[in-house]
Amino acid sequence: MDSRRRSVMQPAFDPLANARSGIPMPSTLKKASTNSRMSLAGPALRAPNPVVPTTNPRQSMMRSQNVNPLLQSTSKPNYGRTPMSNSVRRGSTWGGGGGAMAPPSAILVQKDNRPLRDRAYQGRMRQDIYSYLNDSGFEISMQALTNMQGKDYRAIFDTLVLTLDPCHPLKEGARFEEEFIPALKALRYPYSHQIDPKWLAAVASPHSWPYLLGVLHWLVELCKMRNEYLISGHPTIQDPANVPEEFDDAYDHKALAFQYHEETYTLWLDLQDDFAEWNQIMEERYQKRNERVQSELNEQTERLNRAKAEYNKLKSSTPLVTDLKTRNEQLQKDCEKLKKILERYEGRRDKLIEQIAFEKAELNRGAEILDELRVELNKLSDTVKTQNLTPEEVIKMNTDREMLTRNLEDLKQKIAETHKTVMTLEVKVTNRAAAVEEALDTYTNMLSTLGLFPTPPEPWQDVDLTLELNSASSNPQQLLVGLDIRKTIRPTLSSVAEAKRLERAALENESVKVSNELDQYTTECKNLDYELCELEKKATNLNDQADDLRDAAQQEAQVASAEATRLERELAAARNAAISNGLGAKSQLQALQFSYKEQVEKVNRLKEDTVRAILKNSQEIAMFKQEVSRHLQELRDFTEAE
Repeated sequence: MDSRRRSVMQPAFDPLANARSGIPMPSTLKKASTNSRMSLAGPALRAPNPVVPTTNPRQSMMRSQNVNPLLQSTSKPNYGRTPMSNSVRRGSTWGGGGGAMAPPSAILVQKDNRPLRDRAYQGRMRQDIYSYLNDSGFEISMQALTNMQGKDYRAIFDTLVLTLDPCHPLKEGARFEEEFIPALKALRYPYSHQIDPKWLAAVASPHSWPYLLGVLHWLVELCKMRNEYLISGHPTIQDPANVPEEFDDAYDHKALAFQYHEETYTLWLDLQDDFAEWNQIMEERYQKRNERVQSELNEQTERLNRAKAEYNKLKSSTPLVTDLKTRNEQLQKDCEKLKKILERYEGRRDKLIEQIAFEKAELNRGAEILDELRVELNKLSDTVKTQNLTPEEVIKMNTDREMLTRNLEDLKQKIAETHKTVMTLEVKVTNRAAAVEEALDTYTNMLSTLGLFPTPPEPWQDVDLTLELNSASSNPQQLLVGLDIRKTIRPTLSSVAEAKRLERAALENESVKVSNELDQYTTECKNLDYELCELEKKATNLNDQADDLRDAAQQEAQVASAEATRLERELAAARNAAISNGLGAKSQLQALQFSYKEQVEKVNRLKEDTVRAILKNSQEIAMFKQEVSRHLQELRDFTEAE
């Protein structure tokens, strides 16, 4: 865990009621402060809290990291403090006073570009100040803001400053001119170099009022931003109550870490060294956070183990001979398919040869009939020539002949047209037969590609899906040789297509699942890398803190050793003086001996605490390194397994 104390902005409760000077501590608390545990880093930058008297003092080795009083705990504003032997109020972080930090020196000198002398702009600033003060409970009228007096201006300024910094050292009875500019610099007012403290003697004067009004308006806007930030619920506020059950933000980790350090440090200051309750609370909180991820990880690990076991089983139980046998069976099936296709093409060739022979025979028979008709025509012509007929009979015969000729020509024309139609129909039939043959070839190839030829798989092994064309058949029902297309083949193909669609959908679903699992594993690897980087950063921080503790302990030991040497020299001098001065010096010697014993005890106690703190930090660093090693080993095993 990050040992730095969390800093968030805490709203000030009744800032005007804050004392501007030191508040005397009750005598009981003064006595208690001499026997309670105290931090070696000095008092914290927060208001003191009453301390329960104790007789077992222990001093903290860690210096308080909460150096900004603007940012305090949202859950316990009065905790995170170190008892003090006196109750003088601590100064602000950047303001003046004893122990206060100097304001940043790198503030850039800026020019105020606001139209402060514009009447309309001044009216808007007064309205903003009036609205904010009345909403926050500070009663003031618009007339007072228009005709401002020095005491009213100071009351408003103190209210806004204490709202932003409740620990700012505003002293009772101090001159406002002495506190005004340091307070603005402490709050980093960018135009503080343009303000003259002499203006505060007459704040409503025309030459000074625009700038002083701009100061109040800037403070009001800063207070609004602070309030909006506090109610925004942003993770940087680090409120443990706002941390969700499942979180990955670094600020959420810091919020829980600060809560743990705050509570355990409070117990430690109260002489309670058992932190089992808060250890259990933190463990349950992180177990609750990791519950779903751990369940998913266990499920994925179980599935991975099952897959590995299945893979090993298949790898060990499938020899090469089995693969060769399977390949041989597949090739034999393909050979049978090719043989059947070859037999099919040979049968088609024989059918075409028979059809060509039949057409040649039909042509020869037509030629013989034509020759017979020509012989008969010649016979009839000779018969007509040998007959002795009258002109009327000849005319009638000629007329009949012409009629018969015309009829014959009509019949020949009809025969030609019929022959032409027959030829056209034969061409169409031939083309359609060829198209049907090609369709049957495509159909057979598709059956072979799909593994349905010559024998379909179960449960259609008894269904013969092959079809053949019998173009010589005169019955349309017998053109296709095979099972009934409508009643048998088409339902069978529909069931096969449905089965293939289901199988393809199952394969696609499995592919999507595998892709999702791969993405999840990739995401988990990235998360583990990120956590590993975070752990390395924390390890570096812990090493730096341990080095700082070691240096501080060495410095304190050197100071204590020098003090002991000085006391020894004073003790030797006191002994020499006691020999010459008698009983008066003897009492002084006893006092010095008592002081020397106290210093020796203090040095021994500091050494013990230092050694204890170093051992504790070393143990934590070793445990942290061990945990990092374990995570790295798990990550390496997971990567090798993948």
